[in-house]
Amino acid sequence: MKVTAECRRSGKWWAIEVRPTGRLTQPLFTQARRLEQVPEVVADAVALALDIDESDVDVVVEAHTDEDTLVAHARAAREEADRAADLASAKMREAARCLIADQYTVRDAGRLLGVSPQRVSQLVDA
Repeated sequence: MKVTAECRRSGKWWAIEVRPTGRLTQPLFTQARRLEQVPEVVADAVALALDIDESDVDVVVEAHTDEDTLVAHARAAREEADRAADLASAKMREAARCLIADQYTVRDAGRLLGVSPQRVSQLVDA
């Protein structure tokens, strides 16, 4: 059974609401100290309410804060940085391979690329 746990910070705790779905006909409320605890706490509460096994409960955690917009922007920036890092890695591999193919030494290629000769070898072999 799949349920969604909507979490909001309340003091030092996360207040959790599980909305009715399927056999769960009433909203369920519980709390957890940390977000990582939410799936276990909710699965336990749902299993207790419906007399089913905890392993039969699949919990989707939706955490909300007063800073949701800021968090979303930070995550988007992180994803953009990851894409840029992937592109930079691909360009470094391409440049290292071209330099070595053009008979530059790994030391010279490293100096040109701003990395160690060992890193040039890793880039070429990747």
